[in-house]
Amino acid sequence: MKNNETKERWIQHYSSSHKILLVGEGDFSFSACLAKAFGSAANMVATCLHTEAMLWVRHWTSTAHLQELKRLRGLVLYQVDVHNMNEHPYLKYMKFDVILFNFPHAGHYRWLRERDSILIRMHQDLIAAYFKTAKEMLLEEGEIHVTVRDDYPYNRWEVEKLAECAGLQLKDKVEFRKENYPGYQNKRGGNINCNQRFPLKACYTYKFTLKVSALENSDGSEVYESASTEITSIITTVEDLQI
Repeated sequence: MKNNETKERWIQHYSSSHKILLVGEGDFSFSACLAKAFGSAANMVATCLHTEAMLWVRHWTSTAHLQELKRLRGLVLYQVDVHNMNEHPYLKYMKFDVILFNFPHAGHYRWLRERDSILIRMHQDLIAAYFKTAKEMLLEEGEIHVTVRDDYPYNRWEVEKLAECAGLQLKDKVEFRKENYPGYQNKRGGNINCNQRFPLKACYTYKFTLKVSALENSDGSEVYESASTEITSIITTVEDLQI
């Protein structure tokens, strides 16, 4: 019985022996999927941007998944922002084998389409911030994963370029197939139809590691600061309008 309890279990790229940080969870169905596959969530930290109360408003399907994570001894954290998650009180002293962010999205706005340059820059800002903070939380030989659509206009996000600017190097790029993760339901997020699913076309998981000889100050700050400056006024307007 003891051997069965301690046996390493895998689901795709993820092992029960990995210390895993999940960022930007929607209804926590992906976290719950991993936990069920492992038989334990003891090595997992699952996070979302919302408060606990707002999560139930936006993603009411999360209740069962959160209960499963609790049952399997996982740690769930709310109000974790990729822009400063490395300074979070519970996370700033932790290091991880794998940090992953599935389908990052900067939000939906009725006056913007996915192909619009300003929204693309907002997505780039989000991903650049994720890379910048995640690299500070990585164990030696750890990996930073991001799963995105790779068709137009999502391929204009230039994920590999953002990672390179952050001092990361591509280790692998593998097709993401939802059926490989039983129970996972992708969610739109944002403020508009946030609990609805969206089409998963040409999706890939990018796996990045730290560059062996990364240049000093190559942390993505140039891309990050440029995008942040450009969208500040729009984000302020969105928050004021509470759209």
